[in-house]
Amino acid sequence: MSVIPTRVYIFLAVLLVAIQALVLFLFGQPAIAASGDVKLWEGVVLSVGNSQHLTDWYTFSHIIHGFLFYLGLWYFFPRIPIATRLVLAVGIEIGWEIIENTPMVIQHYREQALAQGYTGDSIINSVSDTVGMVVGFFLAWRWPVWSVVVIGLGFELFVGYSIRDNLTLNIINLIHVFPSIAAWQSGM
Repeated sequence: MSVIPTRVYIFLAVLLVAIQALVLFLFGQPAIAASGDVKLWEGVVLSVGNSQHLTDWYTFSHIIHGFLFYLGLWYFFPRIPIATRLVLAVGIEIGWEIIENTPMVIQHYREQALAQGYTGDSIINSVSDTVGMVVGFFLAWRWPVWSVVVIGLGFELFVGYSIRDNLTLNIINLIHVFPSIAAWQSGM
């Protein structure tokens, strides 16, 4: 069996991210926020800058994606080299980022309490989300399982407490909007 050089995997991952940016551009998503600013952090969920800058409250969810993708690929494909699993994880994350920015999903998000003005991600935010997933993947690969579990649960609790939303609630609301969750998220 021949060994594929690391640079091939890096090239494939970068190519996938370039495809991600191109598809989002073709969807009409802006490269950066309409304000023309590029901020490291956007902390106001109910703002036009949410999902438009490098990082925001949902970056924590993308790091957790990395944890989960590492776990799933490790469990189901233990013999595949780590670099191959990483490229697969990048592909899965990019697939989600593209689906998340389709008109149908954007409209579905708008029906939720915290995303009424949501217009989708800027390209820079979407690419940063993918980078966040890669960070999570590497942490899950290198750190003890217990620490990744504690960090993942900590992120969910911290973000849930801070903004009344997190990955778990996002998934629940994507499947079905429950009035009780929507009322809590809107502060009622």
